[in-house]
Amino acid sequence: MAASTSSRPLSILLRDLLLSTLLAVVLYALFLEFNEHYFQSKGFNYPEFLALEAGAVLLVAWLVARSMTRATDAVMERRGISTRSHAVRLFTNLVVAIVAVLVLFSLAGVSAESLFLGSAFAGIVIGLAAQTVLANVFAGLLIVLADPYRPGDRVAFITSSYGALAPSYPHEMMYPGYSGVVRDVGLIYTVIELDAGGLAKFPNGIVLNALSLHQVPGSPRAVRVRMTFPQSVTVGTVEEALRAAASGFPGTSPTAPVPRLEVADISETTWDGAVVVWTTATDEGRVRDNVLRAVLDRLPASRAAG
Repeated sequence: MAASTSSRPLSILLRDLLLSTLLAVVLYALFLEFNEHYFQSKGFNYPEFLALEAGAVLLVAWLVARSMTRATDAVMERRGISTRSHAVRLFTNLVVAIVAVLVLFSLAGVSAESLFLGSAFAGIVIGLAAQTVLANVFAGLLIVLADPYRPGDRVAFITSSYGALAPSYPHEMMYPGYSGVVRDVGLIYTVIELDAGGLAKFPNGIVLNALSLHQVPGSPRAVRVRMTFPQSVTVGTVEEALRAAASGFPGTSPTAPVPRLEVADISETTWDGAVVVWTTATDEGRVRDNVLRAVLDRLPASRAAG
């Protein structure tokens, strides 16, 4: 049963855990008082007694998982992100299930260490594999709880895990900014619908350490377009062309800064200019195309070298 918004998550958790603890204590005292010898004298044998113990463990585990689930639902509902509580519920239920399984192995006299590891080599392999998985799981849990973005938000991830690009032109360092709309945040992956099309699944461990750029709908951002001109084309000529075409750039607004031209480099025969345009458009390629076309249309084709 889902908790109401007026319920306090901590009160729910403490109350349910207290009841589960009391039940566990009562069952433990019961099995301690009426041990297997008593049950055997009444016609019970050891497998039947073990089945009773296993049933008691599963009952307590179910109650603990239920209390954690109710508290999680209450917390997420208070924060307005109840649709993403499934990831936290999955994590807490998984932890409770692992503890319950280990207790059942202990009751049966089976060593969990020998069962899962088997050998030193297998332990190293499993440990290394689990390290990456658990890192993504804990990162996903932190992302869900911290709530830096929600499904539907537009973000861009820049991370050193995918390296930087050094193109031969336009002679400026470029960083792989994977931009798009958040579709889902799970325990392992964050799913982004890219502006370029398709779905990208970023491991949560990388997302947690990445530079996350949030674009507020309607707010302008800077797009830098670099071009090369011959020395015969003056800076004033390019600036005049930009002023004449500024109103035609996509996503421009009266409150945004006007486009400006920065001289980026000079050689004996050419000079490089970087046009900075503030726009609310999400398609950077379209903005670049409009800037380049505006300059080409207003300059003689024989005088522009880039």
